[in-house]
Amino acid sequence: MILGFIGTGKISSSIIYGIFKSKLKIKMIYISSRNTNIAKKLADKFRVVKVLKDNQEIIDKSSVIFLGITPSVGNKILPKLNFSKNKKIISLISTINLEKLKRLTKVKNIVRATPLPPIEIKRGPIIICPPNKFAKNIFKHLGKVLEIRDEKLSYKFWSTASLMAAYYEILHTSSKWLIKKGINKKMADIYVAELFLALSQDALGKSSQGYKKLVADSQTPKGLNMQVLNELKKGKFFTKFTKALENVNKRVSK
Repeated sequence: MILGFIGTGKISSSIIYGIFKSKLKIKMIYISSRNTNIAKKLADKFRVVKVLKDNQEIIDKSSVIFLGITPSVGNKILPKLNFSKNKKIISLISTINLEKLKRLTKVKNIVRATPLPPIEIKRGPIIICPPNKFAKNIFKHLGKVLEIRDEKLSYKFWSTASLMAAYYEILHTSSKWLIKKGINKKMADIYVAELFLALSQDALGKSSQGYKKLVADSQTPKGLNMQVLNELKKGKFFTKFTKALENVNKRVSK
């Protein structure tokens, strides 16, 4: 399999790192030089990664094309590129829908995918829309594939995928608080990461119970967890949280 990446930002880079930690058999990966530092680092590290300056050359030499560019760049360059009808395209672009992608590329075999940076360590959910065999055969080696038929429903996952920075800010705030109270930074960082990892793994194992039950089970009357939860609710933390998701959803659903 020969892969081509137009756009070499964080997600494209994470996918490539994940590929080389997987059992996928890749003959060659061609990447664009748009992000010079990332492209050079990937080419220096992996023998079968080659940087090409011409996006059309990437398309011509690859059987599967990943579009890892911003929406504005996509709207600008895709109409100028020539894709043969038998090309397979996986779009990582957040706000260009399938109908428009097909019109811009004149390719029918195209899917939208929503991987997250932990794909670099072969972890995390990967939304594919619509269900697609060739895309699933790649991503099943890199994380948990969830196939969605309804494109409008798939936008909801794009919205929740935007929680990454907020999640890391919670970790950062928790660690910073511990450090301020006299805990060594390394110990604080490890503790916070292990705490949230354990909670996520426990939630995954008990997801059939429903998260509402986990919320209830993690509290005791007038206990510490109840105190923190009630204070956050009083400050409308979760109301603002939901509103942020709604606002992102409006943006990606246009």
